[in-house]
Amino acid sequence: MITIDNLTYRIEGRILFDDASVAVPAGSRTGLVGRNGSGKTTLFRLIRGEILPDAGDITVRKGARIGSVAQEAPATDESVLDTVLMADTERLALMREAETATDAHRIAEIHTRLADISAHTAEARASAILKGLGFDNHSQRQSCARLSGGWRMRVALGGLLYSEPDLLLLDEPTNYLDLEGALWLEKYLAAYPRTVLIISHDRHLLNQAVGSIVELDHTKLEFYRGGFDTFERTRRIRRELSHKTREKQLARIAHMQSYVDRFRYKESKARQAQARLKAIARLAPPEALFDDSVVPFSFPKPKRPASAPMLSLDDVSVGYDGTPVLTGLTARIDPEDRIAVVGVNGNGKSTFAKLIAGELEPMSGTLTRARKLEVAYLAQHQIDKLRADQTPLAQLAPLTPDDSEARRRALLANMGLPTSRMETRVGDLSGGEKARLLFGLISFVGPHLLILDEPTSHLDIDSRDSLVESLNDFEGAVILVSHDRHLIEATADQIWIAAGGTISEFEDDLDGYRRMVAGGRAGPAPKAVAAVDRTARVAAQPNRKAQRQATAVEREKMVDLRRTVRQAEAMMDRLHRDIGRIEERLADPALYEDSHDEAVSLATERARMEEGLSAVEAEWLAATQTLEGLERGPKR
Repeated sequence: MITIDNLTYRIEGRILFDDASVAVPAGSRTGLVGRNGSGKTTLFRLIRGEILPDAGDITVRKGARIGSVAQEAPATDESVLDTVLMADTERLALMREAETATDAHRIAEIHTRLADISAHTAEARASAILKGLGFDNHSQRQSCARLSGGWRMRVALGGLLYSEPDLLLLDEPTNYLDLEGALWLEKYLAAYPRTVLIISHDRHLLNQAVGSIVELDHTKLEFYRGGFDTFERTRRIRRELSHKTREKQLARIAHMQSYVDRFRYKESKARQAQARLKAIARLAPPEALFDDSVVPFSFPKPKRPASAPMLSLDDVSVGYDGTPVLTGLTARIDPEDRIAVVGVNGNGKSTFAKLIAGELEPMSGTLTRARKLEVAYLAQHQIDKLRADQTPLAQLAPLTPDDSEARRRALLANMGLPTSRMETRVGDLSGGEKARLLFGLISFVGPHLLILDEPTSHLDIDSRDSLVESLNDFEGAVILVSHDRHLIEATADQIWIAAGGTISEFEDDLDGYRRMVAGGRAGPAPKAVAAVDRTARVAAQPNRKAQRQATAVEREKMVDLRRTVRQAEAMMDRLHRDIGRIEERLADPALYEDSHDEAVSLATERARMEEGLSAVEAEWLAATQTLEGLERGPKR
């Protein structure tokens, strides 16, 4: 479907692609991964023909329709459903022509074509897509003008999916979806009948919805088969082999060089020394391949410990302009709590975050905060409110009026900003760099409580992993509002659900919540978050950090074990197929008449494969038994 040959492209003197080549097969679902700023979105623009390469070619199958999400659906008076239906321009044109056509032959052609493209089911198909993206029947009939920018983005995505282009280009499609929408999109893309290329930093999406990965790394493109976990494993093995080959080559060069150094001036050995010099010149060790290091996020320790509870709510209602969004909130938040708030967009997750952060006051009920409680709040879209015309140094100055510039630079370095970016306008920073700056600015005071509303939207996969580590090391409490399943699974030990006008505690893990959503249930029966015995929670407080760290280790172990089980099962299937093909060949009498040596070779290969199969089966059995033991453990 897409063939990229020797692509070279520079932007403002920086090389994004240097003689890069890759081929994406027709009908494949492929993830495009790479660090922030590496050029992934630029590659999409090159594929669409919006910009031209400096050298090389990009070829898309002739006649293929290319589709990508617009900035957002227009804020018109058209209904959401009609806006999506209008994305199929051919159907729209045919229906308009059918109203005015008078030639019987042409009318027949129009209706035949409408039948071919299943025009009679168009509204049902569009409605099903919109339902998956979070629009109920009532909201599908509302005008787009009444929607926020985020919901209009969903409409734009719905129109794109409905139009079913031959090549579907998606750039971070889950950024404006809630967890439920992301789960639906994952299933939809996994069954999409045409070619898909997705830029994403969502590990789950890249494991469940795609069958191959293209990595953009150091101006080159590399194709890998399998989902993200397989890609990571294959890349690691390739780099380990490259390093070993390089080390052997360097050792060989060093050995020959030592001979040259000893004998190059001895007349009897001069000829051999010169021959080794020429050999050294011909030997070119493989280029060293190293993963670029990611500077960890840094969250300062609280200046003083917080008392428990840090914050408590008793029958609190909160909303806007006198209209409650959430009611009956009775809960407590203690030091070391790790809480993920999930639920369909529009059910009050961000409202709850604002209430806890102190940006909204209760309309009724009682909210009590611990004395001198310090809260750091990262609001959704807050990154867009940074002063684009200021440098990071200028943004930090008001918070550090008594510090020297050297001290401010050190603080920015701790946030993960390199020296070269400290005096760059914020508007020219990458999304990941802006996110790092914002994390540093909001947590500067040494908070007891971090409230993070969609914190991973602008982070690449490696930065997300770094954030996970930093949150697990943070000594305060954390409230996450996120659709990033990897972040939730790796850091949260409680799940609270926003549904039915309140916040309720979910007595299962994220897999249980996913099963509930897949089963069509909107949420658990209303149940006060405070249902957990408060006395027991306070008594357990001193051990919370150790428990959380142990839980995080156990969770990561289960993730690794599930990956090992999947990989072992795939390997066993492949070995069974290969052994079966060899046995079919060995069963052919003609083999022994034509080539006795080939028969011996095949029998030896079968024995080798059977030995490998036994080893993989043993690994699979051990991993399965360990995993079952962990899964039978107490619910977290």
